[in-house]
Amino acid sequence: MNNESSEIIVMLNREMSAHAATPEQAALDLYPAALRADIDAVNEWTYPHINNAVYRCGFATSQAPYEEAFWQLFGALDRVEAILSARRYLSSSAQLSLADVRLFTTLIRFDTVYHSHFKCNRKKIKEFPNIYGYMCELYQHPAIRPTVDHEHIIKHYFGSHKTINPHGVIPIGPDTKELDEPHGRDKNKYEFGEGK
Repeated sequence: MNNESSEIIVMLNREMSAHAATPEQAALDLYPAALRADIDAVNEWTYPHINNAVYRCGFATSQAPYEEAFWQLFGALDRVEAILSARRYLSSSAQLSLADVRLFTTLIRFDTVYHSHFKCNRKKIKEFPNIYGYMCELYQHPAIRPTVDHEHIIKHYFGSHKTINPHGVIPIGPDTKELDEPHGRDKNKYEFGEGK
């Protein structure tokens, strides 16, 4: 038995091919041997400084831990912005990986939830041009888009954290239609990058 999400996604990547609906899905490998070291290296800093940092900001009960998490978060987002200026994905210019999927789950919730609800309000993801285009590209992927339910995300976060939002008022916005606009992540643009 294991309930550690970082290990579960690796197991699912390895073990679920036999249950895939199409040959293309069966062939998908988001944790290929050639990129594992790079994926693991990215995950070592994105998880504590982005995925977990938003929660450390949101649930901080004193100023110092909040500020520490806040600056780690935005330092790491600046780092991601720089990486994505030179290559298409986090671990490779050519291939989507588990590192991208793990980061996406935080990015897609950021502007709708973490920015206001968790006080991660230095900048919105929309204000990081490379991260925003990358997030839109992933969101528009036909296998990823159906997994995102914006209404559920907003209702869950704002409705379930009574210590942060004691009256459970659910915000109406923001409008997420712009996530469908062209993202500008032209594959050829990133061939000059680190190129793995």
